[in-house]
Amino acid sequence: MLDILKAILYGIVEGITEWLPISSTGHLILLEKLLPFNGTSKGFFDMFDVVIQLGAILAVVFIYFGKLWPFAFTKKEREKNECGIIKKKTFILWGKILVACIPAAVIGLLFDDFFNEHFYNEISVAVALIVFGIIFILVEKYVVSKGNIKAQNVAEITFMMALEIGIFQILAAAFPGTSRSGATIIGALLIGVSRQAAAEFTFYLAVPVMLGASLLKLVKFGWELSPPELSILLMGFFVAFAVSIVVLRFFIGYIKKHDFKPFGWYRIALGIVVLTVSFFI
Repeated sequence: MLDILKAILYGIVEGITEWLPISSTGHLILLEKLLPFNGTSKGFFDMFDVVIQLGAILAVVFIYFGKLWPFAFTKKEREKNECGIIKKKTFILWGKILVACIPAAVIGLLFDDFFNEHFYNEISVAVALIVFGIIFILVEKYVVSKGNIKAQNVAEITFMMALEIGIFQILAAAFPGTSRSGATIIGALLIGVSRQAAAEFTFYLAVPVMLGASLLKLVKFGWELSPPELSILLMGFFVAFAVSIVVLRFFIGYIKKHDFKPFGWYRIALGIVVLTVSFFI
């Protein structure tokens, strides 16, 4: 029962931190230090981490299904032309998403084990949290404040912009604690994408990126689970899904009126906490 309660807490943390640019990895490492699972097999947490990420991914699909799914099954004759335009726009959007996925996918496949061995630790995560927190504040202060916006919405993001955003995503693949959403949002802001478009495109980009990374880990770890472990996984999955829906809606509403500076300051504070905990626990 205690592990089920922990799974609920982990799911809540994942659902919140996966979509805000504050690093879900940093939070989960800290939480694992403070509240590890008891009575689970070796390597279970790696599997659990993957499964709750899948729950978060499904929340994006659920909310943005109409924009991400290009096929309409029931359209009246007078709507055929409109339907064709929507399908074309959706396929173009997926083309941009896939282009943005290429850099991180290539680097991840080649160096995933190396990155996990050398950078998946508390110190590296804490440093990434602090460094990118500072970058967020500087980008907001010296870049976004100038108002040089080239893409107000996702449709205005070009294929070249998508590729450039994808290059920034490599940082998240290489350095845990960077935050996938944080890296892509910073990249998008630097090349002139509005805050709202940057966040929305980041959500779309998460679907193939996180799905691919999760499936890669699932292949590595397999599915040999006891009934209690399966219960823990399912609880974390559904909680992460439900919380992600709430957070995604909140975040889009938030950035219409606010900037990303608070997240930068929060990252710096969390990095200091992670460093402190890693030294004393």
